Amino acid sequence: MDEAEKLRWPFSDGSVTDLLGARSLHGSPDIKKRLQFHSSLVQKLALEKEMEGHTGCVNAVAWNSNGSLLISGSDDTRINIWSYNNRELLHNIDTGHSANIFCTKFVPETCDDVVVSGAGDAEVRVFNMSRLSGRRPREISMEPAAVYQCHSRRVKKLAVEIGNPNVVWSASEDGTLRQHDFRECSSCPPAGSANQECRNVLLDLRCGAKKSLADLPKHPLALKSCDISSVRPHEILIGGSDAFARLYDRRMLPPLSSCQTKTKPPPCVKMFCPLHLADNKTYLHLTHVAFSPNGKEILLSYSGEHVYLFDADPDSTSSVRYTADYVREQSFLPPFHKVPAKEHSKQRKILVNTTSRKLFGVDMCRKFMQVAARALEMGKNLMRGIDACNEVLESVGPDIDDHMMHDFLCTRAGLYLKRKWKNDVYMAIRDCNRARNIDPTSYQAHLYMSEALLQLGRLREAFEYAEAVNSLLPPHSEFRKQVDDIIKRVASAELEKNRTDQNGNAKADTHGKLRSLSDVLFRSDVSGSSSQEGREDSDYDDEMELDYETSVSGDESRDNDQGVLRGSLSFRFHQREDQINEDACENGSTESAHIDDSAFQPDVAIDMEQRYVAHCNVGTDIKQASFLGDQGEFIASGSDDGRWFIWEKKTGRLIKMLAGDGAVVNCIQSHPFDCTVATSGIDNTIKLWTPDANATSMVAGPELDVLSAIENNQRKLCRNRQILLPFEFLERFRMHEFAERFECAQS
Repeated sequence: MDEAEKLRWPFSDGSVTDLLGARSLHGSPDIKKRLQFHSSLVQKLALEKEMEGHTGCVNAVAWNSNGSLLISGSDDTRINIWSYNNRELLHNIDTGHSANIFCTKFVPETCDDVVVSGAGDAEVRVFNMSRLSGRRPREISMEPAAVYQCHSRRVKKLAVEIGNPNVVWSASEDGTLRQHDFRECSSCPPAGSANQECRNVLLDLRCGAKKSLADLPKHPLALKSCDISSVRPHEILIGGSDAFARLYDRRMLPPLSSCQTKTKPPPCVKMFCPLHLADNKTYLHLTHVAFSPNGKEILLSYSGEHVYLFDADPDSTSSVRYTADYVREQSFLPPFHKVPAKEHSKQRKILVNTTSRKLFGVDMCRKFMQVAARALEMGKNLMRGIDACNEVLESVGPDIDDHMMHDFLCTRAGLYLKRKWKNDVYMAIRDCNRARNIDPTSYQAHLYMSEALLQLGRLREAFEYAEAVNSLLPPHSEFRKQVDDIIKRVASAELEKNRTDQNGNAKADTHGKLRSLSDVLFRSDVSGSSSQEGREDSDYDDEMELDYETSVSGDESRDNDQGVLRGSLSFRFHQREDQINEDACENGSTESAHIDDSAFQPDVAIDMEQRYVAHCNVGTDIKQASFLGDQGEFIASGSDDGRWFIWEKKTGRLIKMLAGDGAVVNCIQSHPFDCTVATSGIDNTIKLWTPDANATSMVAGPELDVLSAIENNQRKLCRNRQILLPFEFLERFRMHEFAERFECAQS
């Protein structure tokens, strides 16, 4: 192994010695915050305690403000309160919920006496333990201080505001975000009641979802998650059953309304979505949204996708802002020979980097390039090669010139195209476009763009880029073989496509077995039209059969069929026109929700800053992604393989993988002040993780091949359109505009 392969990856926070030295020389008032989740401690995290007390899956965990208590909610419909000091159960509260608890919180500024829970029975319940006289027993059965029954579907997330003991917000799959003020009422009648007049709807998004950035918001948005900024508490972030996270300013929202009237969705202040997902017509939804501790960044976790980081306050002229037209432009920029020459000179003039280089930084970059180039040449250690490129492009960028940045971008694009994990091809296209901004005549960027377009099945564009490469390559270049290979593969793919079309296999058999869930959810007409308008008004009066295969638990890296459930679902759909309005509006008026197409203003979205890849988020819709510590320099997420993963925020490099559950890790919450993490999932227990000097630096739990575990997760993500839990299938239709009658037989 050469010196480049032995290169030690640095961390942006340096070593503990550097931190202590800076404190002694210059003083550092935030030394405790910087040490809390220092890289040297994060690498040594290990399981300290497994706390038992629930009899069902633990769906929610949260710390109180000073970190002395931990609260948890479970499928057993009970709330547990734990002591952090001795890691023991203090109270077990019988909530009276009739379905799984999905969220629970301590209400701030109440001496931790007031707790709130939300559940699958669509209720929000508040408990005030100060009403208990004398010594509080371990098992508590008490009447709730307040019961809010105004939601009509599952309550998935609660939010509280620091310093506010009177208000709690609840996000529900009924498409509403409600504001419950304890000072106004202690209860409300169930949803749909004749006398229900709860004026607590802060956001009505029952016509707020959209399939793409260009679409009008006219579908129900089932809310899955919400968060309030701890720095700017007037900002509230919500995510649900589409690809877009929305940030609202509560000061700019209209007065609280009644659920009896369906209102037009108010405009959001900002919208967040990775550019390559903004035009995704398949069913895609968020499972978790979160502000960073300083409120400057946004973290999103997608079902069937990865975790993404966003800048919450990009400059108004920042390139991360985009519109629907920009999405279409970036999906295919014309190759060099089809762009006017004056555009090339304009790009060169603007984008030349004149930053002076530091000799040490450049030397390190050369070593990283050796690692990346070797991985690309050998086709092995691709993840390590991508990490090497990330280290330079995300951390050392200012210390390198445009030529070196161009080389790293092209090398990373090539590595993405060889690795072929989910959406790697779109990351390669991003890098190719950035490289072409530096050098419009880059034959490497054109070559990798041609390969990326070929992988996407865009054959004509791939051929155009291959032709451009031939015109740009120097004579006798070693890349000509790759270009010829791409041209041959394009020709072969064209022949196969024509042969398939001639045989008539390209037409979907709408009465046969469906190959993917997307065929059910968003079927086009027989002619293959992609119009979304027609799909919304189509009459589902067919009988269809859906085959599914889904993992229920365990490690799928083995070749046997253990832990895999196979079966089929048969559905018959009948649309009842007379109930459409009633279902769509939750017994409310549809007139006020009418959207005037002529007055519609195109949305502007904010693109991602970083992507975090390794985990799998398919099987549950409560999976969290969290910032670790008060500095938020590390990102953590649960996974369907029973593990949880930690990445360095700045570079996206995976630095830790831990075995945290027998099936699925859903919840991850870091302690407010200590280097401690609480996790939970399908198991009945809560696990506490703290640094251990004897822990391994990368893997905690059963010894295994890290790369094999990650690749297995990526295979499950790529199969997500074909393999999806039947529950999610039913939930998608349950939240649809249609009022349908289901006949479901499962075998």
